[in-house]
Formats: sequence, C-alpha cells, structure tokens
Amino acid sequence: MEPQIRYVRSDDGTNIAYSVVGSGRPLLYVGSSTTVLTLETDWHIPRVRRSIERLAAGRMVVRTDARGRGLSDHDVADLSLGAHVADIRRVIEALSQEPVDLLADTSSPVAIACAARHPERVRKMVLSSAVARGRDRQLSPVRRSLAEIAYVDFDFFKQATSLLNHGWVEGRVAVEAMEHLGLEEMTLGWQSFRQFDASGDLPQVRCPVLVLYARSPEAYTPLSATRDIVSSMPNAELRVIDSKTPSLFDDDGIALDVITEFLDRDDAAADNVPLPSGTTIILFADIVDSTRLTERMGDEAFRTKARGLDVDLRRLIAERGGTTIDAKTLGDGVLATFPSASQAIDAALAFERAAEAVQLQLHVGIHAGDVIREEGNVFGGAVNIAARISALSAPGEVLVSRTVADLARTSAGVAFDDRGEHALKGVADAQRVYAVRKDVG
Repeated sequence: MEPQIRYVRSDDGTNIAYSVVGSGRPLLYVGSSTTVLTLETDWHIPRVRRSIERLAAGRMVVRTDARGRGLSDHDVADLSLGAHVADIRRVIEALSQEPVDLLADTSSPVAIACAARHPERVRKMVLSSAVARGRDRQLSPVRRSLAEIAYVDFDFFKQATSLLNHGWVEGRVAVEAMEHLGLEEMTLGWQSFRQFDASGDLPQVRCPVLVLYARSPEAYTPLSATRDIVSSMPNAELRVIDSKTPSLFDDDGIALDVITEFLDRDDAAADNVPLPSGTTIILFADIVDSTRLTERMGDEAFRTKARGLDVDLRRLIAERGGTTIDAKTLGDGVLATFPSASQAIDAALAFERAAEAVQLQLHVGIHAGDVIREEGNVFGGAVNIAARISALSAPGEVLVSRTVADLARTSAGVAFDDRGEHALKGVADAQRVYAVRKDVG
C-alpha cells in the first residue's frame, strides 16, 4: 500500500503536495509548517507507516506537505494562516465534492480556520495537541534544548527530533531523508506559525469535533487551555488519554482507536436534524444560460467554474444562518432555507458578488411560506413559487415576493422596486414581485 503523490495549485499559484493511501471517505491529515517530517520521510518510519495503514482501513487517508515544506513549493512569500487555509481548501476540492474529515495536531489552527470558513467542506474534525493560536503552543524543557542545538548542529537536531517524536532510530537514514529541510526554512515555518490565530474562528466551527489530549511529559499545552478550546466550539468533545508522547502515531494505538471510533460513529441523528419550523424563507439561485456557456466554454471549463461557485454559495448560505437543501437536485442551481428574510436577502446579494468574481451570472428568487419537510428535503407550493420567481429575474438581479418584501422592508437595509404582477406557471394567483435595490439612501 504505497502512497500516491499528487499536487494541487493554490490560489496564489503555490504547488501543494499531498499523498493518498486507501479508498473511501477522505480523512485529510493537515500538514504542519513546523514539522521536520514530510511525505518523503514519514512513510519510511515504521510507527508512522503502521498508523497510516491502520487509519486507511476503510477510508482514504490524505496527507499534505505545508507550503515551504517537503514536496510542496519552498520559495513562497506568503506563509500566513489564510494562505495555509486556502491550500487545504484546494486539496479538499480536488478530493471530493462531498465533505471530508480533518485530522490535525500541530497544524490545528489551520484545521480550525478551515472548518469555520468552509463549513460545507468539513464533515468531522479531530484535533490533537490543539492550540488555536500558534503562540500558545508550549515546548518541554527537552524540546527547548533541542531548538537551541538546531543552530549548532542541525543534522543532530533533525535526528534527535525524529527519535523523540516517532522512535525512529535508523541513525544517518533519518538525517539523509530529511535533507530537504534547511535551518532557514524551519525558522521561517516556526515564526509564521507563532503568528497564526484562529481563536476567533472557534465559535463558527459547527461540525462535530473530537479534541484529544494526550497526558504525557511532552504535552504541548496544559489541559486547562485545551478545555478552553473545547468550550469555544458548539459541537466539540474532549477525550483525555494517557500516552508516552503527544504524537498521534503511538505504538499502543490508543489515539487511533479513539479517532476511528469517533469518525465511524453513527451520525444519522445529526444528518436528520429537522429544518426550522414555522414560516420558512426559500431562496433559489440558478446559473444564467448554463447550456450556452457549456457549449461556448467547453464542458470541463464550465464545470470547474460552476463547482467553484457552488462551494462559495454554500459557504455564504452557512455564514448567514441558512441551510442548503442537498436532497433537491437542481443541476446548476442551489436551494436554501433561512430563518429570516433579511438573512436570505443578504446571502442573495453576496451571491451576485461571488458570481461576478468568476464571470458568471445568476437568476435569484426569494419567497416565504409554509413547506413540507421530509428527510432533509422541502416540498410545497411555496418552494414552487420561489423557483418561478427565480426564473423571472434578469441576470444579476434578485427578485423577491411581496411577502418577503413586507418582512424585510425595515430590517434588510435595502429598498424594493416594484416589478408588477406576474402569472407563474402552476400557481393559481398572480404574484407581485420586487427587485432588491442595494443603493439605499
């Protein structure tokens, strides 16, 4: 079971390396900017290899080399948290259209920010030795001494660190296999990591999260700090285990057992959370003239743009408190429900900016009414009216029903231009619709 090495290009053109082992739902282990081990080296460490193969039983295990490390591009100017998050998002997009699971230890700020900023892309997350801010990570006296030795004998530092982390005792092999890492690169990685701050992202992480705390002499953070991280995420749980090392790849496999149980836990109840009751705000959005665009651009080019826009729309829906209705098959469109008209309008206006950024346009329509909810889907006349209003809208225009305009007139911070009454297919009564106007005041 040898890993396959693949690449994606991040938003700024940086090439990011990742490896794939196994098949099934992806579990993405987020590479760290502070590690001395990379995709080139860790597969040769017996303890690490055994752990990865064990995790890959029944799932696809994906690992990345962070920018500036290993097989990824080294000569990069941007080592910020946002750049690392963009790298992970690109890897996820290359792996699957479905949400993936994230696994992180020393790269926990990157995973936290990714789960918060791209909630539609993350199903579950496991954090070990977790910190939300890089400066909160602590080093034991032994590791602090090793850090000082790095500036005297860097080869010895790499070999000793490998032995400390993973029990790798193959002598010179450890140093030769890690010859890609220079002292300057390691120093830059640590300096950038110290600037990472995902503490503000913690309350926005909505997926189930397992936070592991390995009680060992080498613990990177005090248990009290770990509890603070757990309490800041609405759907997080803490598991404390006893271990000789904070590394996920331990010989006894305790951490892997806990991780596997969490990832495989039946989450049917979470998947069937009922949609909000009462009056529902329904938003339809559809790409303008998708058939003609496919013919002009080519299927692959259009699909790439459409997939990227779909990811952005889902993120915007989640950020504004809405729910994407995945059970509804819409081709090149999206259906979402919101608890308030102002939230739906705010999302619709953000939709237009997202579409313009990729040189696409949308038809967008919003209606409010009662719906029938069943197995994650919504049905009823109100859904049909929202779809018909969307079809009426001009490219780049947001149309709403009179009901929505009345609900949002004093709360959405926009104005409404009357577009008159229209007979809608399948709807008995004519519907008055309004265009949302952004330039209020």
